[in-house]
Amino acid sequence: MKISITGASGFVGSNLSVFLKEKHADLLLLSLRSEDWRDQLDRSSDVVIHLAGKAHDTANAASDEEYYNVNTELTKDLFKEFQRSGIRDFFYFSSVKAVADTVTGILEEEHSPDPQTAYGKSKRLAEEYLLSQPLPPGKRLFIIRPCMIHGPGNKGNLNLLYKMVSRNMPWPLAAYENSRSFLSIDNLHFLVWQMIHKELPSGIYHFADDQPIPTNQLVQLIGAATGKKVKLWNIPQKLISFAAQSGDILPLPLNTERLKKLTESYVVSNARIKQVLGIANLPVTAEEGLLKTLKSFNK
Repeated sequence: MKISITGASGFVGSNLSVFLKEKHADLLLLSLRSEDWRDQLDRSSDVVIHLAGKAHDTANAASDEEYYNVNTELTKDLFKEFQRSGIRDFFYFSSVKAVADTVTGILEEEHSPDPQTAYGKSKRLAEEYLLSQPLPPGKRLFIIRPCMIHGPGNKGNLNLLYKMVSRNMPWPLAAYENSRSFLSIDNLHFLVWQMIHKELPSGIYHFADDQPIPTNQLVQLIGAATGKKVKLWNIPQKLISFAAQSGDILPLPLNTERLKKLTESYVVSNARIKQVLGIANLPVTAEEGLLKTLKSFNK
C-alpha cells in the first residue's frame, strides 16, 4: 500500500510514519513548503494523509493571513490534485477547534460550527471547501477532528500540570470539577489504519479516547507517573475567582482567562467512528495512554 503524508516532520506525522512503516506501507513524505510539491506528489498512491498546517499559536504571534494561507489555501490546492489523481482516500486532519472553542455538554459531529480564533476559522473554511467539492467515483474524503493529541515525547498542554506536580507544588483548583477529552497517539494510529482498510462512508469523524478525564484525576495520574505525592487544595471557588480578577489588573500568575482554560470542560464524542468501525472500545484507555505519555517525561 502506498501512502503519501504531508506534515511528516511534526509530532503526529513522525509517529504515524513510524507506525505505517511497521505495517509495511510504502510511504512518500511530501513537503508542501517545496515549490515543486505538485511534481513530487505520487498520484498512484492509495492514500494521502494531510497533516501539514499552521498550529494554534497560544502566544498569538501569528497573523491571521498565515493561518488562512497554510490551513485553508494549501488544503484546497492539495485536494484539487487529489481530485485529478488516482488516489483513493484523502484524510484531512482538521481540529475540534474548527467547531467550538468552548463546549457545553458533549461535542458531536453535528454540532453547529462557531470557531472563534483565526486557527479554528481557517480549519473550518478548509472543511467547508472540501465538503462543497464533487467527489469522483471510487474516492473517499475523511475530515478528522482530533481533540488534544499526546504521546511520548510531546508534553503539549500537559506540561504546566506536569511541572507543578513534579516540583511538589499543590494543585489549587481542586474545587473545580471539570473533564476533558484527550487522544493518545496509539489510538490515532489504530483509527487511521482501520479507516484505510474498511469500507467506510466519507464524512467528518471526531477522534478522542473513550473516557474524558477530570483534571483532578489527571493531576493524580501525574503523581503516579512521577512518584510524587499529590497535593489537592480545595480552595473555595469564590476566592479563586477573586484572585483571578485581581490577576486581570496585577501581574499575578492567575487571571480570568487562564482560570477558564484550566477549569473548563471540553468533552468530545467518538461514538460515530466507533459505530462505523463496528467496535465498542479503542485499544488504549485514556488513563493508559496518559500514563504512557507522562512516564516518558521522566526519561
